[in-house]
Amino acid sequence: MNWRKSSYSGGGDGNTCVEIAPLPTRIAIRDSKFPTRATLSFPTPAFTALIDHIKAHKPAP
Repeated sequence: MNWRKSSYSGGGDGNTCVEIAPLPTRIAIRDSKFPTRATLSFPTPAFTALIDHIKAHKPAP
């Protein structure tokens, strides 16, 4: 899988975030601190809805 971290990852060596990997019909998610542990995966439309919801309810800086 081709894992990538958010451009917002920061602090230390940048391993305090989640990583995502696109699959043909799903998006896989894992904890960057423990990449060999279990992953989650969601259907692409559900993941997109989650990201849209997070963006719409993001606290003001």
